[in-house]
Amino acid sequence: MQVTHEEVFSQKKLPNVGQTVQSKKYGTLWRVMEKREIWQNIEGDPQTRMLPAIYLAYWKVQKGVLPGIGKMFGYAYTLQSNTFEANWEIIEGD
Repeated sequence: MQVTHEEVFSQKKLPNVGQTVQSKKYGTLWRVMEKREIWQNIEGDPQTRMLPAIYLAYWKVQKGVLPGIGKMFGYAYTLQSNTFEANWEIIEGD
């Protein structure tokens, strides 16, 4: 059975655009600014399969700084990764 982008999003319990997440390691707050459906290669797979992934772009929340200005970064999540659960906690938003 082929995994869909919607399954990745729901099974990984990823945040929606506009929601705020907190870094478990540093305690910093980040707002989800963008969500994209992408395809990602599996490293080390001899058949170089492509898996559905959800790319989230984050903006660091800072007092007095407008959204989108300042530190930003993004990360792609697949069903095989556990990086969202290990590093982030959803704290507010829709």
